[in-house]
Amino acid sequence: MVVNPTRYFETTVDRLQAAGCVFAKDESRLLIEAARDPAELESMVERRVAGERLEHILGWAEFAGQRIVIDPGVFIPRPRTEFLAEQAASLVKPRDVVVDLCCGSGAVAAVLGAAVEGLELHAVDIDPVEVRCARRNLGDLGEVYEGDLYDPLPADLRGRIEVLVANAPYVPTAEIVLMPPEARTQEPRIALDGGADGLDVVRRVAAGASAWLGDDAHLLVETSQRQVPQAIAIFEQARLVPRVVRSDELDATVVIGSPEPVSFQR
Repeated sequence: MVVNPTRYFETTVDRLQAAGCVFAKDESRLLIEAARDPAELESMVERRVAGERLEHILGWAEFAGQRIVIDPGVFIPRPRTEFLAEQAASLVKPRDVVVDLCCGSGAVAAVLGAAVEGLELHAVDIDPVEVRCARRNLGDLGEVYEGDLYDPLPADLRGRIEVLVANAPYVPTAEIVLMPPEARTQEPRIALDGGADGLDVVRRVAAGASAWLGDDAHLLVETSQRQVPQAIAIFEQARLVPRVVRSDELDATVVIGSPEPVSFQR
């Protein structure tokens, strides 16, 4: 039996508002649309009232115009990361080799694969739960590997990658406790914790990039605005020429680095 929106909408809104859901009306519409019958709607509303993430209940998240599959326990792609995907898409050309490190659900890779035809697309995550989810989202668009950063990538990609994207964790360890409880308790800590200054994984990504990037290639990393000076220094130390792009609307910051030009002396 299909759930009648007219009958259940106001009651669902009231329950979600009482539980502190800021976007109770929007969430109610989504839950009613997803529920196959009143019993399932009741179960879903109870889960949301108890604090479970809406995306985990629905089984998907909206990202850059796509519905990205989100399994329980998987990191939910943030709206700000759409800016990272947008910047990467602006640099990608058909048949480029593209790698998405720390891919999580594979949201960025899926958006790039849908936006540009003929990419050789690869994605990597260390969490097996995330890897399984990313494989569902990428399907035939590309390959997903389980492992630590560059370790599982095929060796023949060395020196061939045109665009390397990394939505690495960048929350400082001491600030994890300040995050909303639903993020701290329902998403993998490894997807959040960036070490003492939040940039431990970014350092490793940048340090290893030169062995994998082609001559006219790009590394894109999402950071916070206050981490920009440190991120620039990290890129420069890795012999990458950095530039910073910013979206105030999405509160998003991306650092883009390209390999330093090789100089020849006579």
